[in-house]
Amino acid sequence: MSNERTEISLLGEFGLIEHLTRNIELQNASSLVGVGDDAAVIDHFGKQTVVTTDMLVEGVHFDLMYTPLKHLGYKSVVVNLSDIYAMNAIPTQIVIALAISNRFSLEAIDEFYEGIYAACEKYGVDLVGGDTTSSQKGFIISVTAIGEVAPDKYVKRSTAQKGDLLCVSGDLGAAYVGLLFLEREKKIFMESPGVQPDLEGESYVIGRMLKPEARKDIIELLANNNITPTSMIDVSDGLSSEILHLCKESGLGCLLYEEKIPIAKEMRDAAFKFEIDPTACALSGGEDYELLFTIPQSEYDKLVLNEDISIIGYMTEPEHGSHIITKGGSKYPITAQGWNHMKQ
Repeated sequence: MSNERTEISLLGEFGLIEHLTRNIELQNASSLVGVGDDAAVIDHFGKQTVVTTDMLVEGVHFDLMYTPLKHLGYKSVVVNLSDIYAMNAIPTQIVIALAISNRFSLEAIDEFYEGIYAACEKYGVDLVGGDTTSSQKGFIISVTAIGEVAPDKYVKRSTAQKGDLLCVSGDLGAAYVGLLFLEREKKIFMESPGVQPDLEGESYVIGRMLKPEARKDIIELLANNNITPTSMIDVSDGLSSEILHLCKESGLGCLLYEEKIPIAKEMRDAAFKFEIDPTACALSGGEDYELLFTIPQSEYDKLVLNEDISIIGYMTEPEHGSHIITKGGSKYPITAQGWNHMKQ
C-alpha cells in the first residue's frame, strides 16, 4: 500500500460518496434504484421485508490498534446480515452511514470500503445508499440491512415450543479468546512499543474475532431440508444470554448440556493459555455470529448427522427454569454473563 494521503475534505461529502460508490453493480432484482438519487427504491415482489440496523462506535465496539480497516468494513456488514439470517430471511440490500474524523485519509476509508464490498459480494447484497458526516474524534459506523422472506416464513424469538430441541451452528467462544490475545498484545505494545506482537499461531481464534462470517449456509441448509425453526436468534452476546432471550420471549425454560456445547480444539487450547474455562468462554463470550434455534423433535433425524449443527439441549416448562447440566452431572441455573456494552 502506498503512503499517499488524500484529505477527505478535498472531495467534500458528495465527492466522497461518488468516489466510494463509483463501481457499484447491483446484484438483486429487488434493487430498483440504488445510490445516486434522493432515496433507494426496493421492491421485494410479494415477499415480506425484514429490516435491521446496527451501530459500531470506535472505542466501544472496535479498537483500531488491532483491527485492520478492511476487516472492520467486512465485519460491519456481516454483523447486520447475521440478524437478517436470524429471522430466516435473505439479506438483499444495505445502507451505510459513517461519521469520520479528519485523522482518516481517503486511502483509509477506501480500505474500509474494500471490506464492505468484499462482504457484499460474498453474501450477494447490494449497497444502495447511506450518508457520511464528520465526527469530532472517533469513527462511527451505522449499517442498516434489508432482507426478504416468503410470506410468514420469518422466525421470531418468541415462538419456541415446549420439548423443542435447542440447536446451534458452528462452534462457540473463539471470538472472545481471539479478543483476549489482541488485548494482551496491545497492552504489551503500549508498555514497550518496540515489541512485535506474538499471536502464537492463533489465527483461528483471532480470525473469528476480526473477520466473522454470517451463517447464510445454515439458512440454506434448513430450507433444503424443509425445516423451519420454531424460534431463532444470532449469537452476538454469548450463548447463555441468547438462550435466556429465547426462553424469556417464548415463555419457557430449558435444559442445556455442557458436553454438547460445540467448542473448537483451537479455542480450547487457546483458552488454556489464559487459564480460563473453555465452557465459560462459549457461554459468555459473544461475537460468534452463529445461529441458535429451536426445532420440533420430529426434525431430529434430519440434523443429527450434520457436522455444522449441534443439538445442545431442549425447551422445558417455564416453571423448571433455565439450567445447564455440567459434564460432572451437576445442575446450575443459566446466568446471563454475556457481553454487555452498556456496562463499560
